[in-house]
Amino acid sequence: MAGSQRVFRYVLLAVVALVVIFFVSASSGVGPGSGYTQKASELLKGQGSIYEGSGSNSVPAAGQDSKAGSGSNANPIDVVKSVVAPLQTAASSNTHDTTSPNPLSSTSSNPPLGQTAPGPRMNATFVTLARNSDVWEISRSIRQVEDRFNHAHNYDWVFLNDADFDDTFVKVTSALTSGRTRYGKIDSEHWGFPSFIDQEKARKVREDMHERKIIYGDSVSYRHMCRYESGFFFRHKLMQEYEWYWRVEPSIELFCDIKYDPFKFMADNKKKYSFVLSLYEYVETIPTLWDSVKGFMKAHPEHIVADNSLAFLSDDGGESYNHCHFWSNFEVGNLDWLRSPAYVDYFNHLDRDGGFFYERWGDAPVHSIAAGLMLKKEEIHFFNDIAYYHVPFTHCPTGEQLRLDNKCHCNPRDNFDWNGYSCTKRFFEVNKMSLPEGYEKEQ
Repeated sequence: MAGSQRVFRYVLLAVVALVVIFFVSASSGVGPGSGYTQKASELLKGQGSIYEGSGSNSVPAAGQDSKAGSGSNANPIDVVKSVVAPLQTAASSNTHDTTSPNPLSSTSSNPPLGQTAPGPRMNATFVTLARNSDVWEISRSIRQVEDRFNHAHNYDWVFLNDADFDDTFVKVTSALTSGRTRYGKIDSEHWGFPSFIDQEKARKVREDMHERKIIYGDSVSYRHMCRYESGFFFRHKLMQEYEWYWRVEPSIELFCDIKYDPFKFMADNKKKYSFVLSLYEYVETIPTLWDSVKGFMKAHPEHIVADNSLAFLSDDGGESYNHCHFWSNFEVGNLDWLRSPAYVDYFNHLDRDGGFFYERWGDAPVHSIAAGLMLKKEEIHFFNDIAYYHVPFTHCPTGEQLRLDNKCHCNPRDNFDWNGYSCTKRFFEVNKMSLPEGYEKEQ
């Protein structure tokens, strides 16, 4: 019996010893994960002023009491609040006082999501040409535009299609936009072969381009799209109600906040056309486009303005086309200009020559040549601060401070502007503008 009691006492002492060792080790802060807690605390300490006014100069260590509670029974939620509150205070007071290369103050900012910017709105809309099957790609674009700009301005969005939009497209897109959504069907006379086109000749051209592997060379729908964007989208009955448009395509990305209203900027500064990317056109798609343009200039010299941008388009005073154009999948422009007799005469002349179908004329060179000849140089604007991606090219704003101020997430090394295949440097030279500071680092 005595032996059994001694064994029992030894076992009891061993259990007590194990319990003591456990609590000592637990309170020491040493064990799996403690290193991560310490590193996180050190990172927070490195923020410096985030603790001003908090009554403490350190983050509570693991196992240490916080001022949010007393003793070992402190509420862990209160401990978290005691750390997060000074972080929120610091974030709300973090502002920049520098200015952007654009003549606009970068200290202005869009209101938080769900709040709108003060002041009147322009008579303007976003416009997208899309098919029902594009719903998820255009949804991505809408989310980009809304988050970076339109949540604060609530501009309308017009969607155009050569077929009726289905319920899914309407429900998804209308749920994503902050402004009014409108859905229009394209008139059949604006989406098809005009009566003066020899369709057999056009078919042979497509077959030849297919053999030569020219991009979209065998596509009929692509040609209808280019012709429609060149000469008809601004005539749609829904678009007739607006003065300004911003073209948005599926699967684009905006890398920076847009802290002002580009429509208002265009109006206030008497601009009529704008771009973010420029490049050389694929020569095989437009072999006779410039011949058609020269025919138009000869027939309508009254439409060619003085102080134009011919030097952007031609290296020899207009004898030939150097193939430079503004990439038209991003445009902010004036609809009254596109509806003007000058532009309509220009489009009608090109259309009758048949190059949309006998070749593969794109709307980008068509718009660019029109702007270069029929607008004054100062009426065309380059938006350096609107960061944009459309496969495969990126415009990332030149200027580190500008990118920081506008919360950009693009890599400046991806910027296409100063690439040898870009025409943006030529635009600066023609307009006698200084190149943005830092451009040489991106060449």
